[in-house]
Amino acid sequence: MTHSTSEPPAPRTTAPAGHDPMIRVRDAHLHNLKHIDVDLPRDTLVAITGVSGSGKSSLAFGTIHGEAQRRYLESVAPFARRLIGGAVNPRVGSVTGLPPTVALQQSTSLGGARSSVGTISNISNSVRLLFSRSGSYPDGMRERLEYGRLHSDAFSPNTTTGMCPECQGTRTIHRPTEESMVPDPSLSIRDGAIAAWPGAWLGKNFRDILGALGYPLDVPWRDIPQEDRNWILFTDEQPVVTVHPVRDENAVHLSYQGRWRSVATYLTDSLAETGSDKTRRRVLSFMNSSICPVCEGRGFQPDTLKVTYAGYAIDEFNDLALKDLLSVLEDRLDHLAGIAKQQWNEHDEAEELLLDQVLPTVRAAIELGLGHLSLSRPARSLSAGEHQRLRLASQLNSNLFGTTYVLDEPSAGLHVVERKAVSELLQRFIDAGNSVLLVEHDMSLVAKCDWIVDIGPRAGERGGELVFSGPTDQFRANAEQLDSPTATALNEDFPELTDAPAGSGESIALRGVHARAFDGADVDFPLGALTAVTGVSGSGKSTLVTGVLADVASRAAKQVVGADEVSDEDPDADITAGSDPTRDFRVESATGIDSIRRLVHITQKPIGRTVRSTVATYTGLFDHVRRLFADTPEANRRGMSVSDFSYNTKKGRCPECDGAGSIEVELVFLPGTYTTCPACHGKRYKPEILEVQWGGRSIADILALTVDEALEVFVEEPRILRTVEFLHALGLGYLRLGQGSPELSGGEAQRIKLATEMQRGTSRKHSLYLLDEPTTGLHPADVDLLLAQLRRLVDDGATVVVIEHDLRVVAQADHVIDVGPGAGDEGGKILATGTPAAVAQQGMHPDSRSVTAQVLAERAGLN
Repeated sequence: MTHSTSEPPAPRTTAPAGHDPMIRVRDAHLHNLKHIDVDLPRDTLVAITGVSGSGKSSLAFGTIHGEAQRRYLESVAPFARRLIGGAVNPRVGSVTGLPPTVALQQSTSLGGARSSVGTISNISNSVRLLFSRSGSYPDGMRERLEYGRLHSDAFSPNTTTGMCPECQGTRTIHRPTEESMVPDPSLSIRDGAIAAWPGAWLGKNFRDILGALGYPLDVPWRDIPQEDRNWILFTDEQPVVTVHPVRDENAVHLSYQGRWRSVATYLTDSLAETGSDKTRRRVLSFMNSSICPVCEGRGFQPDTLKVTYAGYAIDEFNDLALKDLLSVLEDRLDHLAGIAKQQWNEHDEAEELLLDQVLPTVRAAIELGLGHLSLSRPARSLSAGEHQRLRLASQLNSNLFGTTYVLDEPSAGLHVVERKAVSELLQRFIDAGNSVLLVEHDMSLVAKCDWIVDIGPRAGERGGELVFSGPTDQFRANAEQLDSPTATALNEDFPELTDAPAGSGESIALRGVHARAFDGADVDFPLGALTAVTGVSGSGKSTLVTGVLADVASRAAKQVVGADEVSDEDPDADITAGSDPTRDFRVESATGIDSIRRLVHITQKPIGRTVRSTVATYTGLFDHVRRLFADTPEANRRGMSVSDFSYNTKKGRCPECDGAGSIEVELVFLPGTYTTCPACHGKRYKPEILEVQWGGRSIADILALTVDEALEVFVEEPRILRTVEFLHALGLGYLRLGQGSPELSGGEAQRIKLATEMQRGTSRKHSLYLLDEPTTGLHPADVDLLLAQLRRLVDDGATVVVIEHDLRVVAQADHVIDVGPGAGDEGGKILATGTPAAVAQQGMHPDSRSVTAQVLAERAGLN
């Protein structure tokens, strides 16, 4: 491996005498880092690169930012440390020259139902103060208010003083009706008339309680007296009765005390208490949703809506697109500038201070391609890239100096032409006297950095080494001498544009698409081809693909896989905060859709929330592994079944950690932390389970295997080998079979979903695959592996549609559909279609509005 000893570039700010210009890391050994030493220059832009899983995030976030966090915690009062989220042990010998750090990582959790663009960016705090201090109040209103104004909390739909008392600020009322809870009154209760009841035990419990109360279970619902039907559905009474359940004849029947809840009470309680999006969607499907009649869908209490600022009520102000909001705020600032300061009152002074707080963040958000968003836009409707860029924009207003920003792919979710704004923003951080460490896969952004630290050369155990650390020019010049996929990608030529039409010759033809910004658009998706849908962020790509196309295809398909994963993740959605995500799409005609029998959604949504979900369990291969162990002579001798080899059952799991492999340690004056279970030593199982071996390995040894190691171990087990081969083909050979799902990145999760889907032996000929930015988080070398597998699907007869910003993927697609020209209301138009070569030719036309076509032409050397 090469470790450059180059001198750091001249800092862009003046450093004091004796100032160490380097952050010096010694003996970093977190995760797969192999005790590396590396020096990184301060006051410069440093890119930390490497293939997915190489260890670059372990160095940037786990080691460098982790060490800064550890030092900060040491400065906090001991009793308060436990109130702060636990920090990762950086596992490093020493780090010198380390300034305070601010880390902005890709987030897989985008906030609750009430989290919005305004709250993420902190703009809402200042906006509420603007309305409170500088708003226009109706005549007589100030006189009846304490302090002569409303408190700033009154301008939030999330506080009791500001929200509408009827809808609690959600703008929508959800009410169950008899028709929504009992869609088929010809059925009896026993036959499932009450469709709103949950499945499994709880639904049977409600039915048994009704029987114990004497209500008829075997007559049609419509024949039950209305009074009794109303009581079953709507009563507030909660009587407790003795239930004598009747189950399978071989089951043990034990009586118990059951408490009744009406169906409406069950639904409203579930809606208020659930943290599951899936449960929420199910509950809402049995309720009628309508605009709140009290606030008329505005979300605020009456007094709040009477106050205006710049002519807008608070809900109208929050609904403005940021680009329009900027004009309003700048007009107010110009207005203040036109008034002599000696004529200002206290409200004018407050307004100027607050505008100075808001404007930099709004301008930065617009520069980063977020001008189409509004302050009221729900956080859960944002892509991970939009979420991170909002947080990035808010940091510009922090006025920090001497800080190191550690950023995780700020280019994610951005069109190539929008990434220029990221470079300019990073330069502003440097100019303000800060340092930037950038974990990045976009080679155009990496090329603009001053210094490169490359970790690798491969992933997992074959990574974790320092391949190179030095100036970017030296990295490029020494590319041939380095065993580095990054160096190869940095110097690689742009691929040749596909110029031959592909597919079966038929298309899914959508005519008259009406959805959000789309107003009668016509679009064709070739069958049996790889189509890339492009456009600037917010232009309507997701509306078209995961909204309209998915909606139309799901109606025709006999099987839909993964649809629940995308229902509330449409980055182009404009959903009222707190309301149920709905789809208001209309297509005048759709032809060719009848040929789709199977629809598959593959998104970046996490595949599991706990360490109990692993690569092995999600892909299903662990079921086959447990069967192998259960079929061994030793397991048969001991009377063990398949369930004994699950770490989620009492029969098999370690009783100390309940099969998690780790336990939480509560420290009185320190944050809680997790440590390896002392009983099973992280193996998850009871000792007697581990005594059973297959092929000389215990089941814990199998979970410890990497995907690459599993290729050799299961070479004679085709049902397992098929899954492992697809994981390997997608560049996931470094992952361990027992790796917990929470540890996986969005890109890794998406590739695992793709591998899980591809292992199925189903025919691809009539399948439609929809993927939303599948290259997010992937190194160019990993993108090539992903593209090869997408090609494999197409070669098998599938139709694949990807929303994509990676121009290398776009150039090698069969068909391109470019949406735009702008974001939000300025999008929704089909600007260019055809093969990549044909689209690039369209980009050479002087009247072309397609920036994708223009950039393709430029990269291909056509102009």
